[in-house]
Amino acid sequence: MKKVKIHHRLPFSILMAVFFISSLLSAAVNFTDSNLPIVIINTNGQAIPDAYKIQAEMQIIDNGGNQRNYLTDTPNDYDGYIGIELRGSSSQMFPKKQFGVETWDADGNDIDVSLLGLPEEEDWILHAPYSDKTLMRNALAYHLSRKMGWYASRTRYCELILNGDYHGVYILMEKIKRDKNRVDIAKLNPDEISGDDLTGGYILKIDKWTGEDNDGWESAYPPYPGAWQKTSYQYHVPKASDIVPEQKNYIQNYITGFENLMRSNSWNDPESGYYSSVNFQSFADVFILGEISKNVDAFRLSAFMYKNKTSKDDRLTMGPIWDYNLAFANANYYKGWETQGFQLDYFFNNADFRAGDPFCAPFWWKSIRQDPVFLEAVAARWFDLRQTELHFASISAVIDSFALLLDESSQRNFQRWPVIGAYVWPNYFIGQSWAQEIDYMKGWIQLRLAWMDGELANYLGTSAPQLPQEMLLIQNYPNPFNGKTVIHGCFPLGERVTVGIFALDGTQLLKKSLQNVNTGEFSFIWNGEGHPSGLYFVKMTAGHRYKTRKILLLK
Repeated sequence: MKKVKIHHRLPFSILMAVFFISSLLSAAVNFTDSNLPIVIINTNGQAIPDAYKIQAEMQIIDNGGNQRNYLTDTPNDYDGYIGIELRGSSSQMFPKKQFGVETWDADGNDIDVSLLGLPEEEDWILHAPYSDKTLMRNALAYHLSRKMGWYASRTRYCELILNGDYHGVYILMEKIKRDKNRVDIAKLNPDEISGDDLTGGYILKIDKWTGEDNDGWESAYPPYPGAWQKTSYQYHVPKASDIVPEQKNYIQNYITGFENLMRSNSWNDPESGYYSSVNFQSFADVFILGEISKNVDAFRLSAFMYKNKTSKDDRLTMGPIWDYNLAFANANYYKGWETQGFQLDYFFNNADFRAGDPFCAPFWWKSIRQDPVFLEAVAARWFDLRQTELHFASISAVIDSFALLLDESSQRNFQRWPVIGAYVWPNYFIGQSWAQEIDYMKGWIQLRLAWMDGELANYLGTSAPQLPQEMLLIQNYPNPFNGKTVIHGCFPLGERVTVGIFALDGTQLLKKSLQNVNTGEFSFIWNGEGHPSGLYFVKMTAGHRYKTRKILLLK
């Protein structure tokens, strides 16, 4: 199939200038131990290439629980061979590289292993947050997706030593694969070329043509009338080198059939329209995740979809979500910093974008975006999630838990890569401290939620539903914990609320009185270092109502 050669969104001269300036921003770090797992990679003098993996050695030290990890410790999570290569597209201009890793035996054969407690596989990613100075945008987006009931890459923070050089905070992530613990669809073998066997499972993506082993096809339908761009679908699973002609023909015809339906006059007919052809909830939730974060790459890049065998599920399912490091107001283009407006509308309606960017969302997203049935379903789902996982208190608690976990390692990371206070493409906000970067993202999310509330209420035909009027005490993180943990919750405005921490015998160790809090939310860190290991209780009280949570201190 024809491949389209794509030019980078930034001119090459600018990329080289950014790389040169960024390469000067590094400093040696005296690193000996960490509260995070330690990953040590040795390439034995080989440079890590951009395509096709070289053999290297990897060791991982993870003493588990709340134990510290020391470089002098014996590797206890992994000690063996890997294949490693550079990965990413725009991110490759940064001096802090991210890597694709496969776990290998001594002969270079793939072996499935569990790394840092994640389910066994052989394909892994070491993500390197660099322009995302919070260090957490991808981890946050994937967490929200999983809490909404969809698979997204599991993540574990770690610190990396590469060829004896401290490289900072990394995130071990699962690569999107067909697997019972990842995208749980049927396996499609090369000899399955007829009947129900042929119908699944496939994972496709709309993305740049970067990396190796790529193939796919171009849609017959342009993203918008008169477009110079093409929509290209790529084989992800089975990968291009494994998929056989019969399977290519099947999945291409399946997608073409979906596109033909979306271009027909009956595309939204209650009986014969697209509603039974797609996993409706998956489209709604991918829309919500793309828009709550105003991801400037959503819908048009790193856009995955999959299909199972017809006997199991004949519908097209959107997801998993991927690549959210430029989301949550971390981009100074395509209005990614604004708290108002739908990003999908910008892609279809902005003349400058359509004239200059080769990557557009497929035409059918515009139709679905304008479908009253879809919009009402999105709105209903939105306000349901706003009671729980998308309540600002819940999102804020996740961010705070990441911040507490990274409090120590972030200092080393920004010593090694001193980007705080400096512009790194494509930052919109440049904080003067790590805390400012996090506070900016949290404040932006709060404003974005408020705008989404008002806008989506229009699709329900009512004013914005009332958000939680009850107390919410969120499970602390980390739990179990060694020393410090984040206590977080919210309550109706005007309430007089107290939060206490109690030992098992009823002794009160801490009491906080909360009132006249503008947001109705609270967050604080409890330091249990002066108390023995064991079970404790957090109790939140308002009048005769109360909420409790168990917390576990382990030393």
